[in-house]
Amino acid sequence: MTNLTLDPPTSALILIDLQRGIASTPTAPHPARDVVTRAAQLATRFRDCGALVVLVRVDPGPNGILFPHPITDVPRRAFDVPPDWMQIVPELGSHEADVVVTKHHPCAFHATDLELQLRRRDIRTIILGGISTNVGVEATARVGYELGFDLVFVEDAMAARDTDLHTFTVTRFFPTIGRVRSTQDVLDALS
Repeated sequence: MTNLTLDPPTSALILIDLQRGIASTPTAPHPARDVVTRAAQLATRFRDCGALVVLVRVDPGPNGILFPHPITDVPRRAFDVPPDWMQIVPELGSHEADVVVTKHHPCAFHATDLELQLRRRDIRTIILGGISTNVGVEATARVGYELGFDLVFVEDAMAARDTDLHTFTVTRFFPTIGRVRSTQDVLDALS
């Protein structure tokens, strides 16, 4: 494993779906509260270094109308979200330089201005965390890789609904498209 170095002006922290409705559910192998705490540490350091912070939230729309509905073996249930369900968790803070992206699909690039926001700022490396590892983070990572971004995955700043889903993605897939590191590794890379 090579040492991680990050160039703040060309790096962006992208935090996926760390919003009240998602961060309040059980996650594994890291509890959501720990994921949020680590993500907040990262966001603070990125802001202090003048690096971009992107906060992504998902809006399924009324009764989930805005989310994909293909025929699947395990259908997603339709549900109405409470008014605060989409609010970014307060622990992440808010800064006027942050970019907030609202998506209606697992991938943060799909039908949003995320790529434009990154390209206009000459971002080359994206650092990813959030919930859930194997859905929103992975979907965003796949497209980020296809678009040519260098990817860093913060293993302990993400979680899934099940340990196996997280572990498989982090150990088998993410290393083939980027680098997997800890929160401390990323913080040290910005020192």
